Amino acid sequence: MTFDDEIRALQTMDLEGLRAEWRRSFGPPPRLRSVELMGRLLAWRLQVQRHGDLDAATRRRLRERKVATGPRLNVGARLVREWKGERHEVEVTGEGFLYAGKPWKTLSQIARAITGTRWNGPRFFGLREDAGS
Repeated sequence: MTFDDEIRALQTMDLEGLRAEWRRSFGPPPRLRSVELMGRLLAWRLQVQRHGDLDAATRRRLRERKVATGPRLNVGARLVREWKGERHEVEVTGEGFLYAGKPWKTLSQIARAITGTRWNGPRFFGLREDAGS
């Protein structure tokens, strides 16, 4: 079986099949519940095992690109979200964010403070297309 055939075979497996393949190749599998995510991660690990990992320069470029393609918020911008009938306003600062008179590093920290549960901050504040309520 070629490497391409191995990767294609992953696409036909259910979650338990992917976990079994992970165990065979790498030991205990991660506790993922998404078939798609588990399949992609397993394919990546198999590819790295066979062809090697990314070099340091490529990793650096990807990190830089990730930052550059994230939501662009200018200093002074205000994000407003109503949650359970209460209005929450966040100001973008040079170091992060200002909410309820306190500095915060991430929107996710603020979203968690507001809701009491873990949220993706940009999603919570409507900065992503898949934003929910």
